Amino acid sequence: MQERTRRIWMTVCGVLICGFSVGMFNFSALGLDPFQVFVHGVFRILPEGAPGFGTVYAAINLLMLIAIFLADKKKIGLGTVINIFLLGYVVEYSSLLFERLIPEPSLPVRFVFLIMGIVIMCFSSALYFTADMGVSTYDAVSLILSEKKKWKFQICRISSDLFCTIVGFLFGATVGIGTVVTAFFMGPLIAFFNRTVAEPLRYGKR
Repeated sequence: MQERTRRIWMTVCGVLICGFSVGMFNFSALGLDPFQVFVHGVFRILPEGAPGFGTVYAAINLLMLIAIFLADKKKIGLGTVINIFLLGYVVEYSSLLFERLIPEPSLPVRFVFLIMGIVIMCFSSALYFTADMGVSTYDAVSLILSEKKKWKFQICRISSDLFCTIVGFLFGATVGIGTVVTAFFMGPLIAFFNRTVAEPLRYGKR
């Protein structure tokens, strides 16, 4: 299989699997991911009569998209388009699927879904990050910092996740155990899957 074909498959599969894992994360109901905490925090401090949450979320993503285009337009591509137009549907339907299969999950079951969701999310993120055919606006932040500043990706990711978590919390958003686990472990796990799975898959190494 040619490298470009592998990259396309890695991008499509990575983003769609990521949506499925976000559904697992949401089903656990143990905390939002750091970027969601940030957006909820910003939404909470807006004055009465401000646009709804969906509009605010879209506006923040649009502003970030413009900034990313100016900083490194290579980060905008197939993966970005799939994130914008398909990811939400995958998350919605996977969440509904889990709710129908397990209508009243116990705390241990929810915790298992949280851990599995984070691990699968990191694996899928590594696939489409390494494919280098566009990423989501938030994912692009730590990738650009890592490449421009020559810092380790895991440090950039932990820093951006902690920044979003702290700002969101100060603005009144709810922070759960899932938020904290995500903030500290996603960066190192993505770096691990990059090294052990995604890079060998893209470059045909064994």
